[in-house]
Amino acid sequence: MMAAPDIVIDVHGLSKSFGNRQVVRDLSMQVKRGEIYGFLGPNGSGKTTTIRMLCGLLTPDAGSGTCLGYNILTEADKIKRRVGYMTQRFSLYEDLSVRENLEFVARIYGIVDPSGAATKAIEKLGLTQRQNQIAGTLSGGWKQRLALGACTLPDPDLLLLDEPTAGVDPKARREFWNEIHALAADGLTVLVSTHYMDEAERCHEIAYIAYGTLLVHGTVQEVIDHSALVTYTVSGQGVPKLTAELAEKPGVMVTPFGARVHVSGRDHGTLTDAIKPFRQAPDLQWEEASPSLEDVFIDLMSTAKDNFQ
Repeated sequence: MMAAPDIVIDVHGLSKSFGNRQVVRDLSMQVKRGEIYGFLGPNGSGKTTTIRMLCGLLTPDAGSGTCLGYNILTEADKIKRRVGYMTQRFSLYEDLSVRENLEFVARIYGIVDPSGAATKAIEKLGLTQRQNQIAGTLSGGWKQRLALGACTLPDPDLLLLDEPTAGVDPKARREFWNEIHALAADGLTVLVSTHYMDEAERCHEIAYIAYGTLLVHGTVQEVIDHSALVTYTVSGQGVPKLTAELAEKPGVMVTPFGARVHVSGRDHGTLTDAIKPFRQAPDLQWEEASPSLEDVFIDLMSTAKDNFQ
């Protein structure tokens, strides 16, 4: 049965184990067409395994669903033809030039005019001045741009990006994300896993997975609101002492941000009692604030159960 036209990914109850370890547990999610969907979580949380199940590279042990309207259990080959998948590591040939890599990929996909397709990708991604440069000599940012060009050559309907900007400088990351938003504006659906909070905030919706379990999903604001965290921003000379003392208090989370700290808690009463002795301290300035996305994810991690056994 085909999924609704505006839903690209619609899966329910996905589970996957390797040996005695359950890497993904009863995961359900939906991704809308033309949406940038951020997939977040710590290393080993099951993000990559989930992405591979969605695009037909891995078969789930349990669960069902569709990707691009095709059944992920029985029509994996059809899904693969319409998906662009960019892995964490640079996977093109480092001893070929930018152009040679793109023309080779175009031939693999059976594109009628490999040279013309490579030229279009080179121009679109600003690689014209580097088209004859050997790929292995490119910086991390340029390698990522080349990899993006390669996985979008066959004009996929869904783009899966597995931590695409790991190890890339901030400027290159921003330029890469500008390209992602341009692709999404043209109707391409993007599922991207990332550790960076600023990247998560550039997604239309996000989901957080920890130790194989999907903990929360929605827009960034919905995820923050769902946390029910009460947060204060504290600055001043007394911050180091405050941090040391509050770190021992149950139900209180203290997160440094430069010269300031965020003091947060789910239970307003518990938090109020814990910080009461410090509220009038002359060397501390308190300001009630909205929790950051990082505050929310640190809190989620504190409640997640490790599945490594």
